[in-house]
Amino acid sequence: MFLTEEEILSQPDCWQRAVDMAEGVRMVWPEQGMRVAFVGTGTAWFMAEAMAALRERAGQGESDAFVASEFPPTRRYDQVVVMSRSGATTDIVKTLENLKGRMPTLALVGNTQTQAAKLADETIDLSFADEASVVQTRFATTALALARALLGADAHAELEQWLRDADYALAIRIDEEYADVDQITYLGRDWTIPLAAEAASKVRQCSQGWAEAYSALEYRHGPITIAEPGRLVWMIGEAPTGLDEDVEATGARFVSHMIDPMAELIVAQRLAVGRAMRLGLNPDAPRHRTRTVLHPG
Repeated sequence: MFLTEEEILSQPDCWQRAVDMAEGVRMVWPEQGMRVAFVGTGTAWFMAEAMAALRERAGQGESDAFVASEFPPTRRYDQVVVMSRSGATTDIVKTLENLKGRMPTLALVGNTQTQAAKLADETIDLSFADEASVVQTRFATTALALARALLGADAHAELEQWLRDADYALAIRIDEEYADVDQITYLGRDWTIPLAAEAASKVRQCSQGWAEAYSALEYRHGPITIAEPGRLVWMIGEAPTGLDEDVEATGARFVSHMIDPMAELIVAQRLAVGRAMRLGLNPDAPRHRTRTVLHPG
């Protein structure tokens, strides 16, 4: 079994631990009414976007999300939340250095003995969800599960549904019709749009496949033109009325399991790994990728 497969399978246990620790870290999490920015790179950027959308949706306050390299230096926030599995990514470290003494920062990290953890004013230790593989799966969804627990009304009740849906996602058979398609478009709405982007990213990274992601309500404004037989259009979350019929009229297959979006992301992760294995690729180590992105200047 590849490392990525093992890490995908461990996600329900990680989500349980995230929910259990939520109350213990609430004192460092942004308070209601604060103006907050969520920052990440790669997969963590997609999670940052989802967290910002969820926080605003919960009425907790104005929330923005940025990829670390593009954080606007003139913006002012009551708190900046950064996510970094390695805690060493150049763009994350530089962002925290630039914010030091200017704005309060909180870092969600997979290793507390790193530059990001030392630079941040506060940290949340998610080392139990750290990963050995290059491809990020459980760290990202665990960080998201923690945010959802902190923003939700009844985290433990929600967790029960997440775990049921995760079990379903882990049991779904990734058949040849899924694994052999030549193109996949993932769609989302509101906070699941970045999850669609993450799903597409996993397919590209693991299997070098053609995958895209869009807002479900924007899909009919142009991207639907690439839909055709032999391709998938995959909804993460609730689909707009009639979208399935519009997609099926093109000959493409519309996929929607109607499970929790985090669990749907597990299916996308498994599909990405399954496609890689069928192509003789190593999903743990995608080409041209390193586990931590470091660059000069």
